[in-house]
Amino acid sequence: MFLKLAGRDVLVVGAGRIGEPKIESLLRAEAKVRVVAPDVTRKVAGHARAGRIVWEAREFMPADLDGTFLVIAATSSSEVNHEVFREAQRRNVLANVVDDPEHCDFYYPAVVHRGKLQIAISTGGQSPSLAQRLRKELEQQYGPEYESFVEEIGKKRRNILASPLSRRRRKSLLHRLAGRDSFEGNTRGRAAANKRRTS
Repeated sequence: MFLKLAGRDVLVVGAGRIGEPKIESLLRAEAKVRVVAPDVTRKVAGHARAGRIVWEAREFMPADLDGTFLVIAATSSSEVNHEVFREAQRRNVLANVVDDPEHCDFYYPAVVHRGKLQIAISTGGQSPSLAQRLRKELEQQYGPEYESFVEEIGKKRRNILASPLSRRRRKSLLHRLAGRDSFEGNTRGRAAANKRRTS
């Protein structure tokens, strides 16, 4: 499941080396990020100065979860992390305690980003290292050219869905549009256009 976090209130408790990458991913998802931590990394402090996040330099309090859609517990204290999880459960707030699968409502996958194309790999919290290795392999298999390909088929898909074709014909065209031949044709076309521009 991919959650749309844009504009959602997300709390991160802890902002050291464990919390920083979680904050980065939440910012990429355009969430409204609030951080509660006595100390933060230099990068997280920079986000606070730039107004990209709200940082409250103090310890966690249960009331921090009021109005929160989702919480990440990323402190070095399992006691604090478990308190965050228990309080989140009481309030029906989705929670993730980093590197503690038993105290998670969801897991962070390793993700290959190619524009709108996202390929997520999860081991259900059992081996983040394996997920990272598979991500690197998939990054080789699905190169940067997929970003423009996905944009192109998105435009064509909207045109097909707006056309007065039968449902069966639409389905056939959409499957052909996403096929290997379509991808290779798109890639060759872009390479030829780039060659013309540079020659």
